[in-house]
Amino acid sequence: MADELLIEIVTPEKIAFNGAVEEITIPGTEGEFGVLRGHAPLLSSLEIGILSFVKDGKRMFYAVNTGYAEVTTSKVTILVETAERSDMIDKGRAQRAKDRAEEELSKMDKSDMDYENIRAALMRAIARLNAADRSN
Repeated sequence: MADELLIEIVTPEKIAFNGAVEEITIPGTEGEFGVLRGHAPLLSSLEIGILSFVKDGKRMFYAVNTGYAEVTTSKVTILVETAERSDMIDKGRAQRAKDRAEEELSKMDKSDMDYENIRAALMRAIARLNAADRSN
């Protein structure tokens, strides 16, 4: 299809997705943004969150960790620490991780050396739960 955009989602372990899509929505550190074929080239850092795209009229969701996106007029390359397709997420495990992180944060001061690591773990667990809830 002429309006398709190629995307590649790459983690250190694997290529999580590679294919043509109609559009993609990306959790940038400066805010969520969408990309269609013909988009102006850009490079963006990514925030922990939900990346989604439309393929064959169906929206797919991935919980992603921090990373980078390179956008050209016909391709988007996503380089992230982790990318988990929404229908592959273990909701029970994600909920336990969220509960653990919330409990640990409640006992910490923001000046604690591990505070930001635990906060990031909480954000990852929330992103995983939100992505799993969007799975069909």
